[in-house]
Parts: sequence; structure tokens; C-alpha cells
Amino acid sequence: MLSEQANTRTATQAVNPSTAWSQIYARRLFITDFLVLVWVVFGVQIAWFGFTSAALDVGDSSGDLAISYTAISVIILAAWLVVLSVYGTRGRRVVGTGSQEYRLIADATLRLFGLVAIVAFLFQVDLARGYILIAFPVGLMVLLLTRWMWRQWLAVQRMKGEFTAKVLLVGSAASVIHIARELNRRSDSGYSVIGACVPTSLVGDTLPDTEIPIFGNLDRVIKALEVSGADTVIITSADELPPDRVRELSWSLEPGRQHLVVAPSLVDIGGPRIHTRPVAGLPLIHVETPRYEGSKRFAKRAFDITASGLIILVASPVLLVIAAIVRLSTPGPILFRQERIGYNGGRFNMLKFRSMVVDAETRLLSLQNAERLEGNRVMFKMKDDPRVTPIGRFLRRYSLDELPQLFNVFGGSMSLVGPRPPLEREVEQYEQHVHRRFLVKPGITGLWQVSGRSNLSWEDTVRLDLYYVENWSLTGDVLILWRTAKAVLASDGAY
Repeated sequence: MLSEQANTRTATQAVNPSTAWSQIYARRLFITDFLVLVWVVFGVQIAWFGFTSAALDVGDSSGDLAISYTAISVIILAAWLVVLSVYGTRGRRVVGTGSQEYRLIADATLRLFGLVAIVAFLFQVDLARGYILIAFPVGLMVLLLTRWMWRQWLAVQRMKGEFTAKVLLVGSAASVIHIARELNRRSDSGYSVIGACVPTSLVGDTLPDTEIPIFGNLDRVIKALEVSGADTVIITSADELPPDRVRELSWSLEPGRQHLVVAPSLVDIGGPRIHTRPVAGLPLIHVETPRYEGSKRFAKRAFDITASGLIILVASPVLLVIAAIVRLSTPGPILFRQERIGYNGGRFNMLKFRSMVVDAETRLLSLQNAERLEGNRVMFKMKDDPRVTPIGRFLRRYSLDELPQLFNVFGGSMSLVGPRPPLEREVEQYEQHVHRRFLVKPGITGLWQVSGRSNLSWEDTVRLDLYYVENWSLTGDVLILWRTAKAVLASDGAY
């Protein structure tokens, strides 16, 4: 009997979709990583040494030992693939969403670079500096690019319902609905909700305001797994499930085929701030409080000055052309200056290329009472704002009107990435907790910009801004800038 159960479990594991997609995807990533690194490592070798048989000396004298650079390239290639595997860069927990995959790749590459430098020093291997200093940065950039391309492909597949974990939610009805809504908000997260178990006697019904079927109460989780075909159980609230029942549920899951996830009552907390520490058998979650001073702020300011200065220098011809077009197209000044509320509640004049008629502020009062008002209850947005000039409509569509804010960034009143800078009349309508967005400088772009822009509700705008304030990092800023470039080209939600 036990043998039959073991054979059944083994067979089930072999065809488990969750295991299958993660293994298939990991193999594809390995093949791509291999091809990329072969191209980079041997390409740099050929570019640096040509097609000649270059060799390097090992030891105190040139006669001790000579090793071909082809052998060195093979060793570096193999070591690079190994460290990428050791650091779990292809693991199903990190691929497809978030920035951890990219951080692991960068960390693994930097560690390998350091290891190569240490080995070369200890064994007196006279490696060509150019060969090493070109191969590692180029390899890292191309690895990140190919992983990003794979992620775009994976996001498309997940929108079709493939390459995802099939989730059964377990907990109170309210918590189940909340978690389901958050997971469905990001289809690329890799979790597809197919059912729920809640404290109810209804089976076959759906949760209120959703299409999530109910497979039974909390005593029928294992049966619900079999019926639904789910491979992942997410416990959305622990009030209905005491610790002993959670432990028994984890024992009942098939290792390698079924997975258990516990969703804590934490929202909008970035991964780097969360640390799990087992104490006395308890998986305690430590949440670091956000810090807004010290080296992080210095690094952000240095990045802002350097990046904004370079962009102003490179884009200066474009700025001059736009300035001339604005000046000649309609009467009025080139720049529009508007007082906004910034860091610590201070006021500053935000710069834009003028995209409206000169008396736009005067006309605003009449437009605020019109039925054409769109956007949200605090911010005023209209898709067909009659105050916008023809050239202004084009500038707004591609966010070119915001380029002068680079001078705000260079001067220190704004940052490249941050919360949206509000007007004073908007701040007067803020609830108390919304004032936390003034703990950092406002930005030209931010999470609000890359997540819907003017199409967002006020609640979503606040949630994204506060999430950034609580969890900002320099790496996150770079990712937001990259996503901003895509959002601007798509020009969705810009008006």
C-alpha cells in the first residue's frame, strides 16, 4: 500500500505543471546565459588579443608556467555559470517579478570578479587588465538585458494563464478577497487564483464581488487542492487557523509538488526591509523602519546631480528647439512656473515648457465645475482640456514639457525619482498620513508615472507614492527611470 502511494506521488510530481514550467524556464535561462557568456568572454578575448594564440605567465618568473588565454576564458565561463546557479538566479522564487533576480546576477558577477582578482594576485597570474575590465561589465549588462527580455516574454505568457502557480486562498472572506485583488492587479507576478476556502458552509458559490469559486470551509483544504488542481496554498489570515492546524496543513502537502505561502498583515513593504528570523521555533518577521538620512541620501543627491547634468548637456539642442517652437507657436512665455510643495513641506517653483494658453489658471475655476472633469477627487485632470495648445498637446503626450524640471533637479528642489509634486490646494485636502510623501524630494517621475499616470485614482496615487517613500533605493530609482522611458514612448495616460 505504501509502495503504491509512493509511486502515485512520484508520478504526480513528474507531471506537476508548477514544477514543469519552472524547470523548463530555468533550462531556457541557462542556455541563454551560456550563449551570452560565450559571446562576451570569447568576443572580448578576440577583440583584445586578436586570433593569435595569446598566453600568460604564472609564477615568479616567466618560465614557470604558461597558460593559454583560451583556457582562462573557458575557466571564467564555467565559473560564471556556476556562480549564477549557486546564487539562485534562475530559481522560481525570483524570476519573473521584482528586482531580486537582477540584484542576484549583479552580486554573483561582482563576487566572481573579486574572486578572479584574488586568485590572480595569490598565484601571480599576470592577467591583462583590459581583458578583465571589459569582459565583466559587458557580460553583466548583456546578462541583465537578456533576463529582461525573457521577463517580457514570461509576462506575456502569464497574461495568458501559463507559467503560473495555481493558487488556493485560505482564510477569512475579507482577507481572501483583498489578497486576490492584489494578486490580480499584477498578472505578471506568477500567481493565478483559482479558488478559495473560507469559513462557510457554501460550496460551489463564489466570493462576493468576485468570480473566485468557494471549494469548501477551512476543514476541506486538502480535498479542495485535489479537486481544484491547485499547487500552492496561500494562508491569507491566521485568525481562523491556529498554529497547530497550519503545521498539520504543511505536513499534508506533497513535497516538491505543493507549496505553502503565508501572507502576513503587511502591505506596501519592500523586500529589502523584511528579514525573517527564526526564534524559539517562531518565524519572526523583522521590518526595518525607513531611513532618510546618511549615505543613502548622499548617494541619491550625487546621482541626481550627475544624471541631470549629463541629460541637460546631451539634450540641450532638443531643449533649444522646443523652446523656439513654444515661443513662436503661441503668444506667451516659453517656461511655465508654478509653485509646488516639496521636501519637508517647503515651497519651490517647478519649471515646465508652457503647454497651455497664458490665462490657463484663470480658466481653471470654470473648468473645475464642468462635467468633463476626469482623474480623481484631489488632482484635476482632463483628457480634452481646452486650455492646452496644439503644440502643448504633443509635448504632454511624450512628457517633453517636463524637461525643464531637470534644472529643478540640478538645483536641488527636486529629484529625478520621487513622489509627484503637489499644488497647495491639493495639500489642503490631504489626510494626515498622506503628508509622509514630503519626507523625500518630489520627482520628475515616480511609481505613479510608470503605473498609469493620469489614469490612476487618488487612492492608487497615494498608495504608490507612499510605497516609494517607505521603500526607496538607488537601484529602485534606476528601474523606475527605465520603466519611465517605456511609459513615455507608450504615452498611455498622458494628457
